[in-house]
Amino acid sequence: MFKAFTRRSFLKALGAGVALGGLSPIRTFGQGQSLNILTWSHFVPSYDVWFDAYAQAWGQANNVSVTVDHISFADLVPRANAEVAAQEGHDVFFFLAPPAAFEPEVLDLKDLVDTVEAKHGPMVPLARNSTFNPVTNKFFAFSDNFVPDPGDYLKSKWEAVGFPNGPSNWDELLQGGIAIRDRFPEVQIPVGLGFSQDIDSNMATRAMLWTHGGSIQDQNENVVLNSPEALAALEYGVRLFKEAMSPAVLSWNAASNNQALNAGQTSYILNSISAYRSAQANQLPIADDIFFVPPMTGPTGIQVASEHVMGTWVIWKFAKNPDSAKAFFASLVDNYSTTTGFATPSGTLEGQRGAVMNSQLYNFPSYPGSLADASVTDPAARAQAGAAVIPTLVEEDPFGSNPPNKLAVLKDALAWSTNVGHPGPANPAIGEIFDTFVLPDMFAKSATDQLTPAQALAEAHARCKEIFIKWRERGFVTGGEGDK
Repeated sequence: MFKAFTRRSFLKALGAGVALGGLSPIRTFGQGQSLNILTWSHFVPSYDVWFDAYAQAWGQANNVSVTVDHISFADLVPRANAEVAAQEGHDVFFFLAPPAAFEPEVLDLKDLVDTVEAKHGPMVPLARNSTFNPVTNKFFAFSDNFVPDPGDYLKSKWEAVGFPNGPSNWDELLQGGIAIRDRFPEVQIPVGLGFSQDIDSNMATRAMLWTHGGSIQDQNENVVLNSPEALAALEYGVRLFKEAMSPAVLSWNAASNNQALNAGQTSYILNSISAYRSAQANQLPIADDIFFVPPMTGPTGIQVASEHVMGTWVIWKFAKNPDSAKAFFASLVDNYSTTTGFATPSGTLEGQRGAVMNSQLYNFPSYPGSLADASVTDPAARAQAGAAVIPTLVEEDPFGSNPPNKLAVLKDALAWSTNVGHPGPANPAIGEIFDTFVLPDMFAKSATDQLTPAQALAEAHARCKEIFIKWRERGFVTGGEGDK
């Protein structure tokens, strides 16, 4: 059973003089060094309790004064822009999506990646495609986790309209949404996909685009958005909006779909498990009615979705203590699974498991080997052993799901999760397009008849092409010969 854990109990044990499992110093830093970390306020609060206590314990073990600041997820990019403009702020900065647009301002973290892979084996391709720029040969970020993006649905509503296992493709989503609107008028937004300037809308519109066969770029970084496949995705989105959604989704923030699902105001969202964990934590009866499906399959047979969160860290070029930052993250990965409790004289580890369990299975490891038992030391063997851990956990949720295998759909998350630059890398142009919400704007303008779908697509394509040209001129992106 998952044991309650607090910052006080963690630090109390540390103060008692016991050794920290997995927290032994990588090196001894000079007295008086500091490490300033900025991260988000996690959707699963227990993770922040663990992370903050872990950071303090690591700092004490390494003679580093560690400060952790948390801000809202919506404030991350604006705050990052402010720190870059001032060329001062935190040493390290966390992002929810690949921060490729900040590549000119950050250190290359290849040495950190090499260190972690030498111990735990390779990162998943999803993480590599989200943090490595093949044009500049630079790891512009370090990823310790990713978060799958399944469909969350209310089983009672979908069962009542003939889909007891939820929708499996976009046509079923539309038809089921229309039926739920007719049968359950209290469900104000039958299908809760955002068309607003928020991160969840970025993910949902990309899934719609990709599964219809379209994309912003091809694998060679050519801009190919303006295509018949993309137009088909956009026309579908307009129909879904008008027949099974609501104007409310045009102004949603990243918490809105969670809140709507837990209030029974929508029957389907494309999201992580955070809404469900919130319902469990607040003992809402609707928790037992929330179930999960893989992302929608498109008319082309493609089934793929962006990761919901790509947990990535950058170290600014103006960071005062980059070495301590790198050591901190190497140790963080070491504690993704191992007990961050305390080694007793008998060698028995007590206390709390690491990052995955304290996120209540929200954080999936970018380095699967980090979940392997400590007795497995070969990196390749660690990667293989660690990859088997998550499927076991989601088959029998240790946090009280009813039924226990409710999260089983997540065991195949890597098979249907991809990076925001799919089918190419998450380059700086893709990062800027993501941060400026080009795709959600395109869908919103079509859905509200500001532009026809063809006009909205042409406008978005022109925006993307302009952004790509700018980054190509700076030497961060290739392609261009195959631009449409």
